[in-house]
Amino acid sequence: MAGRVVLVTGVTRYIGSELAGRLARDPGVDRVVGVDAALPEPAARSRMGDAEFVRVDIRNPLISRVLETAGVDTVVHASASAPAPSSAARALAKEMNVLGTMQLLAACQRSDTVRSLVVRSTSLVYGSSPRDPAVFTEDTPARSVPSSGPGRDAVDIEAYVRGFSRRRPDVRVALPRFADLIGPTIRTPLARYFALTPVVPLVLGRNARLQLIHESDAVALLHTLALGDVAGPINAAGDGVLTVSQAIHRAGRVPLPVPGAGLGVLSRAMQQLRIGGFSPALVSQLATGRVMDTTRMTRDVGFVPRFTTESAFDDFAAALPPLLTPDLIRQAERTVARTLRVDPAPATIAPDDEPVVEPVGATVPAPVTRHLVSVPDAAVVTPLARPHRPRRTR
Repeated sequence: MAGRVVLVTGVTRYIGSELAGRLARDPGVDRVVGVDAALPEPAARSRMGDAEFVRVDIRNPLISRVLETAGVDTVVHASASAPAPSSAARALAKEMNVLGTMQLLAACQRSDTVRSLVVRSTSLVYGSSPRDPAVFTEDTPARSVPSSGPGRDAVDIEAYVRGFSRRRPDVRVALPRFADLIGPTIRTPLARYFALTPVVPLVLGRNARLQLIHESDAVALLHTLALGDVAGPINAAGDGVLTVSQAIHRAGRVPLPVPGAGLGVLSRAMQQLRIGGFSPALVSQLATGRVMDTTRMTRDVGFVPRFTTESAFDDFAAALPPLLTPDLIRQAERTVARTLRVDPAPATIAPDDEPVVEPVGATVPAPVTRHLVSVPDAAVVTPLARPHRPRRTR
C-alpha cells in the first residue's frame, strides 16, 4: 500500500518546518512537500530534513498545480492563524491568513487527490469577555466574537473551512484550536510580552488564568491529526493553568499593575526609551483569559501533551536572559563607585596577565583588590559619642 503524500504550509517558521521534518521521518509517509512564499533559513531547512521545498505563495492559484503535480492526499495548513511576528507585519499576516486560506481551500476543492485537511486554528475564536464561562468546550459559542486582530482572522478562517466541508463532505477536515504557543524557539507576541525586562505590565485589578501548549506538543498533535481520522474542532492545550502574575514571577520579572486606559501610553513610552514594547491589545486580552476543555483531544485523538502549562512556560523561561546580567551589575558598580568617589572594581584581574575564562551563564565574583571599598560590619562599629554642648544659662 502506498504511503501518504503530505503538503505542509508555512515551512519558514518553526511549527511548519519541524512538522515537515517529522512527517518526512514517518514510515507511513512517502513524500512531504513544504511550501512558503519565502526561502527557509538554514535552521528551518535543517529541521525539514528530507522534506522537499517548493517556493510558492498560497495566495497564488499556482498552489493548485503543486497539489496536482505532487499527487497530494493530505494538506496541513500549519501557517493558518499564526500570529504576526511584529505589529508592522500585521497587515501581511492578515492577508496570508485569510486570503491565503481561501486560495488553499479553493485548490483543495478542485483537487481529485486530497482526502484529508488539517487547518491550524486558535483559542482566540472564543473571544474575550467578562461573561465567558469558566471552561470552553468545542461547542461553546463565543460570548464576544472578536472584531479585529488575529482572533477575527481565525473566526473568518473557520467560517471558510466549514463552507469547504459542506462542498467537499468526502474530505476529512480537522481543526485544532491551539492555546497560546510557548517554547524556547518560537517568537510570538506573548513570548515577547513575558520577555520584557525588568517589569511586565498587567491590567490593574486583573489576574486572569493562562493556558498554554508547548511548541513541540503543537507539532506532535498536528502530526497525529495529519495521519489520523478525527474530524472537527479539537481544543489543544497543556494540562493545568497559570495566572498572569504567576507566569511573570516564574519568568523572573516584576509585575507592574497599570490601569487599562494607561496601557497604550506605557507601551509608547517603553518603545521611545528603547526598553522593549508590548501590544496593549494583548494585555487587554490577558485581563480576561480563557480556559478550554481538552477532553476531546485526549479521548478521541488519543493525544496527551508531554508538557503541562506550567512546565511549558518554565521551558520558555529557562531560555530568557537573566533579569540582572553581568553588564547591569557592572553598570551598578560603576554608579556606586562614582557616588562614593572611589575607583570601580575591575571586571577581572588575572595573575601574570593570564586571561580569565568565565563560565557561560554564571557570574564570577571579582577578586578582592585594593580598589574595593571595605565597609565595616555594623555589629563591631562603635557609635560616635555625641558632642558635649554647654548648657545655656539665663
